[in-house]
Amino acid sequence: QVQLVESGGGLVQPGGSLRLSCAASGSIFSIYAMAWYRQAPGKQRELVAAITAGGSTNYTDSVKGRFTISRDNAKNTVYLEMNSLKLEDTAVYYCNADLSLGRLRAEYWGQGTQVTVSS
Repeated sequence: QVQLVESGGGLVQPGGSLRLSCAASGSIFSIYAMAWYRQAPGKQRELVAAITAGGSTNYTDSVKGRFTISRDNAKNTVYLEMNSLKLEDTAVYYCNADLSLGRLRAEYWGQGTQVTVSS
C-alpha cells in the first residue's frame, strides 16, 4: 500500500507565501515523476508543477517565477514553495506520484490540502 500525505496548506493574504509538502510512504521501489495539481471550485484539476527523478521541472505559465517545486529523494518527499500568492491561486492542491512497487507501476494521489488566498 502507498500513501501520499500532504501538509502545509492554509489561509494567506495576497502576496504571502506557503510551503506545501507531500511525503510518500509504503512499499515503494522507486518514484519517477512527482507533481502538484490544483482544483479550484467549478474548475477542472490542472497541473501546477512537476519534477522528474533527475530534478527536471516544469510549471504551468501562471505560476512561473512564483512557485518552486523540489524533491528529497531520500525522504520520498516533494515540496511546493509558493510565493507572491494571488487570489486566483486559491484551490485544493493535490500531490501526485508516478512510482514503482517492483513489477507494478502506478500513479497515486494525495487527499488534497486547501490553499486559500484572501485579504
